[in-house]
Amino acid sequence: MKRPKRLILFFLPGTLLYLVLFLYPSLSGLYYSLTDWDGLSPSYRFVGMENYAILLEHIVFRKSLANNLKFMLAVVVLQFALSLLLSLNLSRNTKVNIALRSLYFVPTIISSVAVGFIWTFMYDPTLGLINNLLTSLGLEGLTQNWLGNTELAIFSLAFVQAWAHIGQMIILFVAGLQAIPPELLEAARLDGGSRWKIFAKVIWPLLAPAAAIVAAYTTIQSFKAFDLIFTMTSGGPVYATEILSTFIYSAAFTNYTYGLAAAASMFFLLLISLITLLQFYILRTGRASY
Repeated sequence: MKRPKRLILFFLPGTLLYLVLFLYPSLSGLYYSLTDWDGLSPSYRFVGMENYAILLEHIVFRKSLANNLKFMLAVVVLQFALSLLLSLNLSRNTKVNIALRSLYFVPTIISSVAVGFIWTFMYDPTLGLINNLLTSLGLEGLTQNWLGNTELAIFSLAFVQAWAHIGQMIILFVAGLQAIPPELLEAARLDGGSRWKIFAKVIWPLLAPAAAIVAAYTTIQSFKAFDLIFTMTSGGPVYATEILSTFIYSAAFTNYTYGLAAAASMFFLLLISLITLLQFYILRTGRASY
């Protein structure tokens, strides 16, 4: 009888934290998404699915959703590909590789607000390092108003997001690579396997769990990039960099339509869950096909 009681006590702190910090806020958000609460008034009306219907017709919401998907795809592809490529070359624990891994990790420990201010200056069309560097190399035709161009701004922000977090993904990939038994790699080399075949038939299937974590984490990060985007563009120009998180912020704290913001948050949660599950399914299916 003592052991079950001890198990209950063991799980109780974590369960309480989950209930208070996750389940209760989630259920509260779901409830408020069915009301017209402005976030301040003591009273409000129950409006059912009206907020969700408004979202479907809301031009800025649809624009923010499209921007978020563009941003996510750019970040996931860029960050995944670069971190995988770099980790393949930095997996050995040599002094140089350890130093380089530490160097790549440095942007991760800098706050997103600081990163945003740094890159806002670097993207400046007149004083910024990027345009000045292109000009000094004789590539004036490539200079841009990186954050003022409505077609380019969201991808400029995606590059900054990937740059800031690529160090984390390298660490995850390196951990996965170092967990692969070296005997398997040596046997593949002795069998005459090329570098590509060894990667495709040995490394990638065993690296798939780490790849799934990287893909899911990168996706979630790209949807939560509020602080970076708010610091650099605040959703402009002309909503060209407005994403779901900035839309939710504006709806709740600028327009005081808290019910609408809660409905957008529920949609946000569902979208991230579906995309993450799809990624895990694709990676698991790809691994099983080997």
